[in-house]
Order: sequence, then structure tokens, then C-alpha cells
Amino acid sequence: MTVTLCVIAAKSCSTISLWTGSKKLLDSQVLIIGLGGLGTPAALYLAGAGVGTLVLADDDDVHLSNLQRQILFTTEDINSPKSQVSQQRLTQLNPDIQLTALQQRLTGEALKDAVARADVVLDCTDNMATRQEINAACVALNTPLITASAVGFGGQLMVLTPPWEQGCYRCLWPDNQEPERNCRTAGVVGPVVGVMGTLQALEAIKLLSGIETPAGELRLFDGKSSQWRSLALRRASGCRYAEEACRSCLTINRCSAPPGKLFTNYWSNSTNDKRARLWRLISKSSA
Repeated sequence: MTVTLCVIAAKSCSTISLWTGSKKLLDSQVLIIGLGGLGTPAALYLAGAGVGTLVLADDDDVHLSNLQRQILFTTEDINSPKSQVSQQRLTQLNPDIQLTALQQRLTGEALKDAVARADVVLDCTDNMATRQEINAACVALNTPLITASAVGFGGQLMVLTPPWEQGCYRCLWPDNQEPERNCRTAGVVGPVVGVMGTLQALEAIKLLSGIETPAGELRLFDGKSSQWRSLALRRASGCRYAEEACRSCLTINRCSAPPGKLFTNYWSNSTNDKRARLWRLISKSSA
């Protein structure tokens, strides 16, 4: 009989809820796309929690510049494939789970096949085109998606789940245009991206365990003030997902901004204006 770290934790806590949750995790499969500052901490915590199968996808090798935030790697791993190194490290952490390394950029049918096999997908990538394709595959296959990003001192997180009443990633970002301020141009603080990746793992564990989690919110983290802001989103009535009309149908239902900073009339009919307003909001938390 194999004993996973999650079972050990559940027994030591002597709680039925943890024990029940651990069995659900053992039967689950999570797809992690991108093994950088987000994907490496997420993978560590999911492996430690005893998720039965982890699929690790990344086509890149380890570089020296990665080491300040990508915590699965060391200087000895430079020029080695990220997916294979991650598989080796996580096997050392928890040899009782299944780990699959995909040394490739998932796209097209390969992406759809991987998403179809997963119970939850973690989007830990760093470019808009890939995020949009992951989103499309998840919605088409009704697979929950947890997406995060970080730049400077700021982080963003969204949990998107069927039946997609809250809309999807494309509803919020209607095209593949990259923001001017991103990780490549502005850099990122290692612990900030680590926070966001850790939260992705937490949200995945909650979804897999049947624990209610806030879905359809854009959660913004300001690393300088250590404060959170949440924009609760809903899809407009009559919107049918994956149709062109869905692109600009999201409205803010409520905002947890401090008093005096509520973003009323935040969304307009103009997609460009919507994008500009949202970037200004995100920039406040990441600068």
C-alpha cells in the first residue's frame, strides 16, 4: 500500500474532511502548462498534497535568469529541459504519484487532448496567444481553468469554471495583444510570482476536493502594500460563450476596492477603452 504525503497530513490532523479530500486528490489529474515562476511552486504544492497525476508541460530549458523565481531548479540544471528536471524533483518529493513530462509547447490537437484528460488546468504561461488558446480548449471541453500572472510587485488570479456563467478569459481580454508592461519589460519580484503560483495550487486543491471557491473574480495582489482587490465578474444575460458577442459582455458586479476607489462605470462599449482602464487598475498594484 502506498502512502502519499497528503494521506500522512490527513491522518496527522485526524480530520475526516482532509482524509476525504486526500482520496479525491489521489484520483485526480492536473495539467500544468508552463514551468516558470508560477508553475514550479504550484507543482511542488500539488505533488506534496498527493494529487494522483501531474502533467508538466513546457518546451523551454532552464536558464540562469530563471533561478530567482523558479524554485524547482538549481545552477546544476542550466540548459536542461524544465519538464524533465521538474519531473525528477517532484518524484523525489513524492514517488507515489504519476508524473508526466511533456517537453513541448502544447498547441492544437495536442493541447486539446491534454486538457480533455485533466480535471483542472493551471495556465502558468507568459504570453497572451497561448493563454487564449488554453482558454478556448478548456471552455470547449468544460475543464476548469485557473490562470495567474505577475509583473513587478503585482499579481493577478482568476478561477474560471463551467458552466462559464462568469464568462471566460477571452471575455476579459478580447484579443492576443500583449500588454506594454509585462514580465519581460518590467521584471517581476520572485516572491510575488511565488504567491500567485501557490494560490493556483490552493485553488486547484479546493476544486478537486469539492470545496467551494470564488470563481469568476479577477483578484489583484499589490505586493508593496500586501493588499488584495477583487473584481467580481458576471456574463451579460443572453450571451452565448465562444460567440463574437461574448467578447465584450462582462460587467463588474462588485468591487472590493477601498472606500472612495470604487470603479463605477468601469466597462464601456469600447474594447480599447476597457483594456486601457483595466491596465491602469492592474498597473496600480504592480508598479
